[in-house]
Amino acid sequence: MSLSKEVILNTGYEIPLTPSTHGQLGFGTWQSAPGEVGNAVYEASRPDIGICMRLPIGMKRAFHDIPGLKREDIFIVKSPPYGYILTAYSKHRPEAVEPALDVCLAELGLGYLGVGERELDTELPKSKVRSVGVSNHTIKHLEAIIQGSGAIPAVTQFERHPRLQSEDHCKKRGIHTTAYSAFGNNMLGHPLQITHPTVKEVAQAVSRRVGKDMSGAQAILAWSQVGGHSVIPKSVTPSRIRDNFNQVDLTQEEFDHVNTLGLDRRRFNIPMTYSPAWNINLFGEREEEPAAHQVNLGL
Repeated sequence: MSLSKEVILNTGYEIPLTPSTHGQLGFGTWQSAPGEVGNAVYEASRPDIGICMRLPIGMKRAFHDIPGLKREDIFIVKSPPYGYILTAYSKHRPEAVEPALDVCLAELGLGYLGVGERELDTELPKSKVRSVGVSNHTIKHLEAIIQGSGAIPAVTQFERHPRLQSEDHCKKRGIHTTAYSAFGNNMLGHPLQITHPTVKEVAQAVSRRVGKDMSGAQAILAWSQVGGHSVIPKSVTPSRIRDNFNQVDLTQEEFDHVNTLGLDRRRFNIPMTYSPAWNINLFGEREEEPAAHQVNLGL
């Protein structure tokens, strides 16, 4: 099952293929330490490796230090700084969104973002942000903002992996999906999916077929990109970053075998279970039932 597919967003802009994989493999840096993330971004953004997405502050030097890297080689997804988000959203001040974008661009030393996450009813100049996306929205959330604003986001980013498969509604709406936590999340003591026996079996089958060792992580990342989806695994270890970008295509049988993990559905990133807990029900999961607050859809 080939990964070689350019993605044209509903805004007309393209997410470039990852050079080393010809797929839609990116790189995530959320919660990475500032002292580690610069080197990790340098490794992931090398022209022979891939594109880089979902960046925190402190990336300016990493981008400018990479020989031969051109702005069009990388596709950046960025949320505004949290202080600006709180000002814009909690006080209902959409005029604060563009200044937040300017702060992001200054932090990164870049002229524009590929995707910016913001209020859909706030107009931003195309010279600064080419497409608008959302993160952690359920189907109900997406429909509420589409009905409320009349705008359809270009990209939606959410937890997606073999045990949490959900994207059909986005396809119908023409919204590109980007997956984070592709391996799950072991922060709460749950084993990563790369250790699952089925994933190991697929990795071994791929290794025999292609004649080189392939890891469970590589098998999941290959699965994640089938259908033109983007995926942004996180690592600060150069060797693991390189391994993640060393991809092969899965056969239909291998893809279907990984798919069977979906029979045991599990969401790993639930804010109600964080420490400290976010006292809000975002996704309607069982763990969120005690939450005192719900998402106000405004419908």
